[in-house]
Amino acid sequence: MSVDWFGYGYAVLITIGGIIGYVKAGSVMSLTAGLLFGIAAFVGAYQMSKNDKDIWVSMGTSGSLTAVMGARFLGSWKFMPAGLMTGASLLMFLRIGVKILQTSQKKKR
Repeated sequence: MSVDWFGYGYAVLITIGGIIGYVKAGSVMSLTAGLLFGIAAFVGAYQMSKNDKDIWVSMGTSGSLTAVMGARFLGSWKFMPAGLMTGASLLMFLRIGVKILQTSQKKKR
């Protein structure tokens, strides 16, 4: 199996974002959410590195962040941090979706 470098990078981005939110604004909620979602993304990337079909933690994490941060972005129209996290989460969610489609296509052949 190949290492899910994109997944690990996404986990680092989430974690660093939470830490920056805490340092800049003193937001304990940003720190807590960043650490919890960062750990979940890390676990998802680890699982996908071990088994390409074990996508559910990654999909749940990226889907949840797409919805939550997307709503925040639509409310504020500020790129940082809501727009960046919406875009990164949506890209991860779509990447996993493409992986699912590719796997189902291989099964049909």
